[in-house]
Amino acid sequence: MKQIEVSIMGQSYLLGCPDGGEERLREAVAQVDREMCAIRDSGKLKARERIAVLAALNLAYILTDRPAPAATPPAAPTGNANEAQPSPEYLDQLIQRLDQALDSDGHLI
Repeated sequence: MKQIEVSIMGQSYLLGCPDGGEERLREAVAQVDREMCAIRDSGKLKARERIAVLAALNLAYILTDRPAPAATPPAAPTGNANEAQPSPEYLDQLIQRLDQALDSDGHLI
């Protein structure tokens, strides 16, 4: 296992990566970075932890909304960055739900 340095929302992380999995890990990091930056840039949230939770919820929602993959190899990415972006209305709803869930003590864990 090797370690690679990545950046998410401007912060560097050193991550363990299985041999041969570097490209896949970098793609995952890029997707997480896009989600977190989109939420931050919407101006609705400033706390990194809340942005991370909301991004995780967005990505999980996208994954559960997709049909099960077929036995064929995955298609090459199209390069369209807006392909899997949630709508502003959806982001607002998730922010409200996150705020309600954290309202009691303000802590994520």
